[in-house]
Amino acid sequence: MPRHSFSPLSVDSLVMHADISARIVGDSQTILTGISQDSRNIESGDILCCVRGESFDGHRFINEALERGCSAVLVDQVDESISPSITQIIVEDVRSVLGRIASAAFRHPASSLKMVGITGTNGKTSTAAILGSVLSMHGASVHVMGTLTGSRTTPESIDLQAQLRSLVDSGVDHVVMEVSSHALQQHRVDGIVFDLSIFTNLGHDHLDFHGTMENYFAAKKSLFTSQLSRCAVVNTDDAYGQQLFLNAEIRTTGFSASDVTDVSISAQRVAFSWRSLAISLPIGGTFSVANAIAAITAAAEMGVSDSAILSGCAQVATVPGRFESIPNDAGIDVVVDFAHTPEALRGLLTSARMITQAQLIVVFGCGGDRDSAKRPVMGGIATEVADVVIVTSDNPRSEDPEQIVADVMQGVSSNGARVSSIVNREKAIESAILGANRGDMVVVAGKGHELTQEIHGDFLPFSDVAVAQVALLKRKENLK
Repeated sequence: MPRHSFSPLSVDSLVMHADISARIVGDSQTILTGISQDSRNIESGDILCCVRGESFDGHRFINEALERGCSAVLVDQVDESISPSITQIIVEDVRSVLGRIASAAFRHPASSLKMVGITGTNGKTSTAAILGSVLSMHGASVHVMGTLTGSRTTPESIDLQAQLRSLVDSGVDHVVMEVSSHALQQHRVDGIVFDLSIFTNLGHDHLDFHGTMENYFAAKKSLFTSQLSRCAVVNTDDAYGQQLFLNAEIRTTGFSASDVTDVSISAQRVAFSWRSLAISLPIGGTFSVANAIAAITAAAEMGVSDSAILSGCAQVATVPGRFESIPNDAGIDVVVDFAHTPEALRGLLTSARMITQAQLIVVFGCGGDRDSAKRPVMGGIATEVADVVIVTSDNPRSEDPEQIVADVMQGVSSNGARVSSIVNREKAIESAILGANRGDMVVVAGKGHELTQEIHGDFLPFSDVAVAQVALLKRKENLK
């Protein structure tokens, strides 16, 4: 984790502006000029924030930070071995206050921005992209932050606040950001009060981290409190969204598929009527309608004009790996999508089924070191909806890819779908495209925008889009 500099600030001022309960041991007037969680990056004048994590305890690296000139430490207990010349800020739990500390260090940048937070299992990235486009057409200077802009959907607290400060300094006035359940549970967005928050949906995912759906929802639900948000827009077609709507403690507006009429969907675009506006977006798939409704409902709540909503939707750029249609002259539709949860896969395939002229072919896998319970469930969904299913490797990480494929195969049903497994993802995608007939649709699911495949700690170059394009060229050559 990198180190970030900030304008000189005394320890006393830092604690006061963070508005946290803390005890200061040592000189409260010590001047700080930088902050980090990583002792290896500490410089003179910095504060080291000692977070206790699953694998590492930041408190163990205090001596290394002191050797590098650390001026203060944020800790959860007094370290008697530290020289009195080093200021200690003692709190009950470092992670729970780190967001507020970071916000104070960077002079509360979120207070100078219009902040929109988007949470949910699926649809965050596309909703953010659509809303960002609409706000830009309204005249805002917008930065969209999320899965496509960093290694984490939501950055760690220090990185996040440093980035917000940089955005303010560069003239940005609106930030639309994806807020993950991990970030909420780990208090990464504490120190921010979102002007508006959006809930898309909740499905089976991240139970390896949260344990139960109830815990998962509790993490998401925390965004929709007065501590973190001023108002909300929620999907009332989703059972959990309905709970948020009915038990709202902040001003909340619902949105639903019933809000639109005259819906038209293809692999390349969607169109519908909403509040007398004829909305059209160059993004395909049924779920693009739901994402668009979320975005434009939020925009309306923010006072965005109808003309900006229309033009923002019409001009939104293709979102990488979100029902991304691969152009070709082979007479087949090829779509790459990030769907990696049961609900997302069902939505993707159901949407694809509605617009497929002939057979629906799906290539997908499941990631290693992640919620393994969803693997057979996704196998069942694929064989329920698609005509041809090819189970392959995703990001196996430290697991055996053949075992992951076997887990998925346990859930397949014998309802007429032709099912096979090809562990090599490149060969699986090629097989699907070369074997497709005119009018068929090939859906490649799971990795979407990703440009690498993680295998035993190595990140190997891999793009579903690029592989599909090469396979299409090979198909063309074979037909000559």
